[in-house]
Amino acid sequence: MSTRDLHLRNLREVVEELEHAQHWLRRSARQCEQVDMTRDLTEEEYDALEAYTSRFSRLSDLLIQKVFRSIDTVELELAGTLLDAVNRAAKRGLVEDVDDIFRIRETRNEVAHEYIAEDLPALFDRIRKYAPVLDRVVDTTVAYCQKYLGDLPRKERD
Repeated sequence: MSTRDLHLRNLREVVEELEHAQHWLRRSARQCEQVDMTRDLTEEEYDALEAYTSRFSRLSDLLIQKVFRSIDTVELELAGTLLDAVNRAAKRGLVEDVDDIFRIRETRNEVAHEYIAEDLPALFDRIRKYAPVLDRVVDTTVAYCQKYLGDLPRKERD
C-alpha cells in the first residue's frame, strides 16, 4: 500500500470519527435546548450539560487536531502550528472566520481546564453560541473531504 493510500485511509477514519462525534453533539444540543440556567438545575440537567460540553470539546479537537491536519497531509502540506492548520483550512474555504475557530478552541480549553460551577452559565452560553458554527465547519469539511474519499471504502463497523 502506498503512502498516499495510507494517508487517505487515515483521512477516511478521522472523518468518520468526526461525523460520529457531530451526531452526538447535535443530540446533546437538542437535549439542552430547554435548560434554563437562571434557576437551580436538576441532576439530569447537570448530566446533560456535562455531556454537551464534553462532546463540544471532543468535536472541536477532532476537527482541528486530526481532520485539518489529515487534510494537510493528504495535500502534502508541511505540518506546522495550529494557526497554520487553521489558516490553511480557511484558504480551502472550510472556515468562514478564523477568529471563530480560535474562540471555539478557547472554549474547549476552558471546558478542559477551568470547569467551575459558578462559570457554568457563561460557559454554556458560549457553547450554545459556537456549537452551530462548529457544526457548519464540520459539514463543510466533510463535504470537502469527499473529493478524496468518494471512492475509498468505508471502514467496516463491528
